[in-house]
Amino acid sequence: MARRTSNREREFALARVIAIVNDKGGVGKTSIAANLGGQFAGAGYRCLLVDLNRQANLADDLGYRGSEIDDEGAGLLGSIIARTPLRPVPDIRPQLDVVCGGARLEDLTPVMVSRLQNHGRDAFRVLGDVLAPVARDYEVVFVDCPPESTILTDLALASARWVLMPTKSDLGGLLGMTLVAERFTLAREINARLGLLGVVLFATGSRARAVQGEALAAIDEAFGGSSPRFETSIRHAERTAQDARRLGKLAHELEVEAAAQPAWWEELRSGTRTKRISATAASVAGDYRALGVEVLSALQAAEEAERPRTRRKARA
Repeated sequence: MARRTSNREREFALARVIAIVNDKGGVGKTSIAANLGGQFAGAGYRCLLVDLNRQANLADDLGYRGSEIDDEGAGLLGSIIARTPLRPVPDIRPQLDVVCGGARLEDLTPVMVSRLQNHGRDAFRVLGDVLAPVARDYEVVFVDCPPESTILTDLALASARWVLMPTKSDLGGLLGMTLVAERFTLAREINARLGLLGVVLFATGSRARAVQGEALAAIDEAFGGSSPRFETSIRHAERTAQDARRLGKLAHELEVEAAAQPAWWEELRSGTRTKRISATAASVAGDYRALGVEVLSALQAAEEAERPRTRRKARA
């Protein structure tokens, strides 16, 4: 078992852990985790993805489902039970490592129920305890949270520094966001540093301004009248989403492949027919690039705002 880190060391190590949370499924949590992680890694940032989802959709987005590295969450479960540091799978992409999720995380719920009975809500700090020794090796850590699993979500909220919350503009997505706002308040009782980095609209029509406006008003209401919101929304592109899961490719990887494929008329003339990658991949990749810039800017602004306060405390 690794030595116990001090609270200050733990806070420093977890300072760029971002939990991607919404209590509703299908609102883009995994897609955002995978695509931001992949784009940041491609830009030279060392990134870690932690998959807390029993469905392990990250395995599909990154193309390792059923491979020899896919332990279906056994490593994550074992670390939490034994309280030993996580052991990420290295280089799913260059600079991008993953802690796999999957079916084995079913066994995590009864483990946590038992610990909650013995230790109360402080038991939720365990994910941060096993993540902190490795998180310091990364510039950004994203935790992909499952829908409708309060225990696994609370593990993430107790360990993260920031919450990034995707939502759709429909009633289900906004309701899921409201439920997380309630859990966010509870989580701050044991993780006082937890903050909302921002809310992002996912799979919206690029011209649906009125609907987006209504959704943003609902977001403000859920978080007490004012909430950080990202200007970028991720557009709805069903064909690109299908290509991504089918091929295990991220949007910017599909963008490159789409640009390299022969023109449709060349295929028609040659008589070769292949399943083409949708040209909308470029637009979706652009959305993720813009969101990534906003996320990094928000992180840097928040960290800069904290530095004077830290220095004042040190002088006192």
